Amino acid sequence: MAFKKEVVEIIEPRDVFVGNPKAEVTLEEFGEYESEICAKANEFVKQLLQEYDGKIRFNFRHFPLTKIHQRSLKAGEAAVATAQEGKFWEMHNILFANRRNLGTTSLKLHSKEAGVKNKKFLDELVNATYGWQVQGDLKEGIDRGVKDVPTFFVNGILVVKPTYEELKKAIDLAIKNIGKKNLKPVVPYTVVLKKGPEKPIPASKQPKGAAVKTPVKEILKKEVKKSLTKTVEKVKVAVAKKATVIVKAPVKIAKKGIIKTVVKSKAKPVVKATSKTKRKTK
Repeated sequence: MAFKKEVVEIIEPRDVFVGNPKAEVTLEEFGEYESEICAKANEFVKQLLQEYDGKIRFNFRHFPLTKIHQRSLKAGEAAVATAQEGKFWEMHNILFANRRNLGTTSLKLHSKEAGVKNKKFLDELVNATYGWQVQGDLKEGIDRGVKDVPTFFVNGILVVKPTYEELKKAIDLAIKNIGKKNLKPVVPYTVVLKKGPEKPIPASKQPKGAAVKTPVKEILKKEVKKSLTKTVEKVKVAVAKKATVIVKAPVKIAKKGIIKTVVKSKAKPVVKATSKTKRKTK
């Protein structure tokens, strides 16, 4: 008699939240457990969760910097393992408190302290049962432009300076914008396009998702209402000495020859261009 193989559904890191799981504002962090800076950031994450109790939820994504922190990968796997028993937050805080003691045996002891009862915990850790989940977080982080830890997002919008004050501002803006159609908490940026011949960038050299089709002059005529990613999809490097576009979005595609410089701007999120640009871009 044949038996069906038991299928165990793994709870992914992106589905693990601390705080109000139904909150409309999500504070998301890409970090790892050997980082001193991430440990400090975790303290003001606790403070934010307390201050905005019921209004926000927190999601931690794993981004182990294995070149400098060799034990961060297994620590991330251990956190995912404890999440399967609903003990992620307990383990999360214990790992930061013991960030200099993250050997495999120590991780087993930390899991017991967190209240994990899984007798196969150590075997699963050795066999990298949850390795794919950590690697999946790492890949997604890279795709979203994460280069260092900690990197924070509020409702998917990058917080450039991840200080307590800046995160608080981003959360306040996100709460203010709840219920408003087609509106997200955003930070204005000034994007200076590189000068060059009016020809599309080869598809092979374009950033992921970028289909350069529309000339710059069409973008300069109206207010930019979409994210930088969608804006760049419409940008074509045109004959212009200098074209300045101020957009309401985080910088996601600031590479591959499309954008020369990206700087934070206090200006209102509108589109403008110099008179020379208008004359030359036809």
